[in-house]
Amino acid sequence: MSSSLKELFSEELKSANDVESINILRVKYLGRKGLITESLKSLASLSLNERPKAGKALNELKVFIEETLRDKELLFSQKVLESRLSRESLDITVCGKYIASGKTHPINQVLSEIIDIFEVMGFEVEEGPEVETDYYNFEALNIPKDHPARDMQDTFYISDDIVLRTQTSPVQIRTMEKNRPPLRFISPGKVYRCDSDVSHTPMFHQVEGLMVDTNINFGHLKGVIETFLKEFFGQKVGIRFRPSFFPFTEPSVEVDISCIICESKGCRICKETGWLEVLGAGMVHPKVFENVSYDSTIYTGFAFGMGVERLTMLKYSINDIRLFFENDLRFLRQF
Repeated sequence: MSSSLKELFSEELKSANDVESINILRVKYLGRKGLITESLKSLASLSLNERPKAGKALNELKVFIEETLRDKELLFSQKVLESRLSRESLDITVCGKYIASGKTHPINQVLSEIIDIFEVMGFEVEEGPEVETDYYNFEALNIPKDHPARDMQDTFYISDDIVLRTQTSPVQIRTMEKNRPPLRFISPGKVYRCDSDVSHTPMFHQVEGLMVDTNINFGHLKGVIETFLKEFFGQKVGIRFRPSFFPFTEPSVEVDISCIICESKGCRICKETGWLEVLGAGMVHPKVFENVSYDSTIYTGFAFGMGVERLTMLKYSINDIRLFFENDLRFLRQF
């Protein structure tokens, strides 16, 4: 039985010339209804003395067929590969295709630089939610619902009590609620206001900072701000502080730098004044300390805030904030 099957298999194998024909033979001889399987089932009809010898012969034939088909399949697969390689030859002397590597967006570059400068000065980094409650975004910062300062910020309201944060100042409140002084940290992140033109976008980035301890005074504020601005814009930059108003600081100041476009001679960018406004700051209002259960007779502190887009535009002489969000490669490749 096994010898006749082997002869039949060997004869049919001669006409197999590709992988597909090998698979056909595999099914014919080794499949669930194949010749070897049926022959093994027919052993039951043999006598007890004949079964061992016949069974051994069939198993040996099965192994032979399996190995022969596997070797043939490997041989045909190799021929197919060699044929493809000969048709699809690769010229390794041809120059490869240039794939441009990505770069960090200029806003993220400047944001990282700002964070690095403040970390050297000992400031930690704190973050908070971009969707805020009215309490953290306004009331805890000494801006009650009827306060006219709310008109200074065009706010995105999700509901009467839920807003997209208009500044990262809520992070200061949340951090003070969880920690006792001394504190020294900055809070970078996205903020949102209903405004859009060449110098404003509905979403932009801010970095705000806070320092709280005993005996913190305005001199500390000036020292930190001047150190940062000289590191960021260069040691020769001029700096001035002007009285201003913010509900959450008292006294409050606006901070200007000498115009880096015209070198303080007067130009369209600085409106012929020779100065450019870069950030706001001030000593933390006692009411804010009261809202976080800090004793304002013991602790004092200062806060400051700056727009990252504003600083980036000044540093690189960019005249339209919308360029940051248009994804124009001609613009982005310059950084």
